[in-house]
This record gives sequence, structure tokens and C-alpha cells, in this order.
Amino acid sequence: MKDFNASTIGMQPGMKKKLLRIIVAAAVLLFLAAISTTCWYTVSDKQQGVVTTLGRITAVTDAGIHFKAPFGIQKVTLVNVNVQQKIEIGYKTGSDGSVTAVSDESKMITGDFNIVNIDFFVEYKVADPVKYLYASQAPESVLKSLVQSQIRTVIGSYGVDDILTTGKAEIQAMVKDIIIKELEQYDIGLMLIDVKIQDAEAPTPEVIEAFKSVETAKQDKETALNEAKAYENANIPKARAQEDQLIQNAEYLRQNRINEAKNQVVMFEAMYRQYNLNPQITRQRMYFEALEDVLPGVKIYVDTSGGGVNMLLPLESFANIQQQGGGE
Repeated sequence: MKDFNASTIGMQPGMKKKLLRIIVAAAVLLFLAAISTTCWYTVSDKQQGVVTTLGRITAVTDAGIHFKAPFGIQKVTLVNVNVQQKIEIGYKTGSDGSVTAVSDESKMITGDFNIVNIDFFVEYKVADPVKYLYASQAPESVLKSLVQSQIRTVIGSYGVDDILTTGKAEIQAMVKDIIIKELEQYDIGLMLIDVKIQDAEAPTPEVIEAFKSVETAKQDKETALNEAKAYENANIPKARAQEDQLIQNAEYLRQNRINEAKNQVVMFEAMYRQYNLNPQITRQRMYFEALEDVLPGVKIYVDTSGGGVNMLLPLESFANIQQQGGGE
């Protein structure tokens, strides 16, 4: 019994040393594991990392693997900066793709005191991760409230006809410009990308049908205008061809008249030259020609022996009358 106790007592110091070595090795391994898991981090290409040292911002890191002080001395918050995010106003899309209307957000009063339901889709992204994390407690909520406020202000300055028909693009542009300016003043690290009207409709089915009729009439108007434009484009070349032909004919007639006038001038000048050579003869010839034109049935006999001129009525007709009277 004494030998067993002695041998047992002799082995205890060695076992204690071995157990101590195991504990120390395990502690070292745990320490190294803790250091290895807390001294590095990875940032994706769509993120930026905001590094704080003992609560103070010390760096903003881009995509890649980075090292930091372990045991919470340095902490990193990853922020999605290259990702377009969205805010839905007036509706909510579920995880299964279903859409639920949010009437408190979509119902608005127009400038002519009508009520419309308008759904907006807002796209934004983080422009400054530091301001996004620390300039505001809930920057998305601030942006949503700002958008809702400015949308209601803009809608309140338009009539219901413009909102439901032709004024959507103008309203979107105006809302976007106002929100961009407001975000610069708020300086919460967000940047607006776009604001779109998803849907705009009247609150009652009767009014919806009336506006559908208006849209149908406008489409019919556009169709009629397009048809008229096509008819115009088809007939304008024909009209221009006719115009060119008329102009060419008129030019041809004009040139003929000019040529005739020039010929008459030449003839007159020739006659005038002959008249200057023999005024008396030319005067008589012109006199005879005028008589022939005025009295085409009269025959003119010139007595060349005595120099006199005898104008007689048509002798053939007169002789025939005399013969018929004598016979009877």
C-alpha cells in the first residue's frame, strides 16, 4: 500500500506539467485564432469600409483585403456605395412580387382641389459612406420624408388633367430637381438618381373611365393628324409638279408675247424706214390695207393713168342684183 501511494505521488508532478503545457498551447492557439480572425477584413467592389479606431473615424477603404487592429481596437462598417437602391411611395412590393397599395402615401390633392392616387418610384445610392453612417440616424427615412413632402408640393401646383395625362414628365423633372437641391442642404450622404411616376389615376372608377375616354380621344386626334400628314406628304410633290408645269407654260407664253412684240417692233421700224423713203406711197398703201381690214368685201381700184383712186362697192354683188331685177 505504501509503494502504490508513493508511485502515485511520484507521477503527479509530471502530469501537472504536461497538463499545464496543453493549457498554455491551447491559450496561444486561441489567441492566434482571435488575432487572425479580427485583424483583417474584405471589402467587395460594391462597398466601401469605414474604419473607426477607438470610436473615431480614421479611414475609408475601397475594395480588397485590408488589415486592422484586433480585439475591437479598430472596427469596420461596410457600406454599399455602388448599388442603386429604391424607395417605393404609394405601394409596397412583397418578397413574392405581390404589390400592395399604400393609400396614405399615394392619395394627394391637386392644384384644382381634386384627389388623385399617384405612385412614385425613387432610385438613390450612397454618395458618402461617412455622412451616411454618422450625419443622420436614419438617412433613408429622411430621404423618403423629403420626397413625399416635395411630391405633394409639386402635385399641389398642377391640375388633375395635367397630372393624369400630359404633365407626368414635367412633374417628374421638377420633383427631381427640387429633391437634389434639398439633399445638398441636408448633406446626409445620399444621392438621388431618378424619380418616376409609376401610376397616376383618379380615386373613383367613373372618373377613371372619363379620363380613359379623354386619352382615347387624344390618340384618335394623333392618328388623324398622322393620316393628314401622310396625305400632305403624298400630294405635295404632285402639287409642286403641277406648279412647275404652270410656271413653265406661263414662261413659254410670256416669251412668245415678247417675241411677237419684238417682231412687230421690227416690222414697224421697217415700215417706218420705207415711209421715210416714200411717204405718199406708203401712206396710200396703209390706207388701202386699213380699208381692206375694215371693209373686207370692198374692192379697191386704182386708176394709174390719171393718178386718182376710185373706191367702189362690190361690183359683182351689185351686178347680180341688177340682173335679177331686170329679169323679173
